[in-house]
Amino acid sequence: MSDDDTLLRHVGGTEYSWCKAVPTGTGITVLALLVSKQPELSNLQNALQRIQTSHPIINSNLHFDPTTRTFSFLTRPDPRLQIQPFDLQSTAQILRDLQSPENDGVSSFQLVLEHELNRNSWRDPDDADVFFASLYSLSEAQWALVLRLHTAVCDRTAAAALLRSLLSEMGGECDSGGGAKGGLGEDGEGSLGIEEIIPKGKADKPFWARGVDMVGYSLNSFRLAKLDFKDPNSPRQSRVVRLQMNPLDTERLLNGCTSRGIKLCGALAAAGLIAARSSKDLPHHQKEKYAVVTLTDCRSILEPPLSNRHLGFYHSAILNTHDIAGEETMWEVATRSYTSFSNAKNSNKHFSDMSDLNYLMCKAIENPSLTPSSSLRTAFISVFEDPIVDQTDEMQLEIGLEDYIGCSSVHGVGPSIAIFDTIREGSLDCSIVFPSPLHSREQMQDLIDHMKKIIVDGCVSVHE
Repeated sequence: MSDDDTLLRHVGGTEYSWCKAVPTGTGITVLALLVSKQPELSNLQNALQRIQTSHPIINSNLHFDPTTRTFSFLTRPDPRLQIQPFDLQSTAQILRDLQSPENDGVSSFQLVLEHELNRNSWRDPDDADVFFASLYSLSEAQWALVLRLHTAVCDRTAAAALLRSLLSEMGGECDSGGGAKGGLGEDGEGSLGIEEIIPKGKADKPFWARGVDMVGYSLNSFRLAKLDFKDPNSPRQSRVVRLQMNPLDTERLLNGCTSRGIKLCGALAAAGLIAARSSKDLPHHQKEKYAVVTLTDCRSILEPPLSNRHLGFYHSAILNTHDIAGEETMWEVATRSYTSFSNAKNSNKHFSDMSDLNYLMCKAIENPSLTPSSSLRTAFISVFEDPIVDQTDEMQLEIGLEDYIGCSSVHGVGPSIAIFDTIREGSLDCSIVFPSPLHSREQMQDLIDHMKKIIVDGCVSVHE
């Protein structure tokens, strides 16, 4: 803690859980951009520092007090972000170090993304920045700009807002989000954690009900089905596979969801559940129970409501379990999955169960043996209630943006697969993160290929 640092605030309960999870490897948020126009380093750094100035929470330092064992955000009067550049030679060495039979056929851009997902600046509970940036020279014609943040200050909605701000800055529009220099921004950004602005009464739960739910969550963890573990003992890293669909199949999928009154998350979860069960040699009638975690952005329903430009972590989770048999169709499972989530949300479980799930996540970190094979897997799959819908096409052309991926690491505590879905130019693009070598890239690619086939076949059958 330097003399210039001032206390922004102590972390809230959900943020504390991320402060415990990130050192284990879960909760490193990465936004990677592949560009064909070489960024001018000083201009890019100035743009990122302007964004930092507008958003104090990402201009903060995560401070740990060993006496009280508490975490705090310390803010600074001026932005200090420094982009770490990697020239062609340095990048080539990193890529050589990542070479392995499992990585054959993986693009240099994706390998850099995975490299950043596994760069953990928060392993020790000590003062550390929450925001880092790197620029990699992949070739004479391609560069990868990578932003890496602590998830306690940057959920998926915040990452999307950062992308929009950065594209605006790089395109010369200078739309960094609005706050006054050194302040908390126009809407007090950074001053409150999610627990402090939950609508009154929404998080209430009788003591006995909380106890029953805690016991239920704990007992269920050992009854849940899982994907086969390939190597549960070796150190883990986060890896990525992608599920991409063309505009026609995407339109059919979205129309199928709309016609049934469900959301895309239900269909993605269903495809994953069916693919996971069918990867095993089981009798057709035999059921397996899988856990699905659905993450929902609470900004619009908090008091006061927050805009989607308000950085921080304002998601909550709902955990549902589903029995999956061999004869069920994707739409049957999708409807059941989404209805379970929707009913739980209508009952305010995204608020009332928040502290329970945070507590159980921390207990799993402290006692891995509470999870199957000490794997730290707390669910089979995680999905987001709503996809990110990208509407930045013109800005992307201005800076030569060829591709981008936004996701977070899961190789500490978490699901076997975490889906980060985007609708981009009318096409579904899912980045799917998994812990390796607990699961192999080949295993995951087979699972994702099967998921895509289940989705496409399910949508085609409806239109025939």
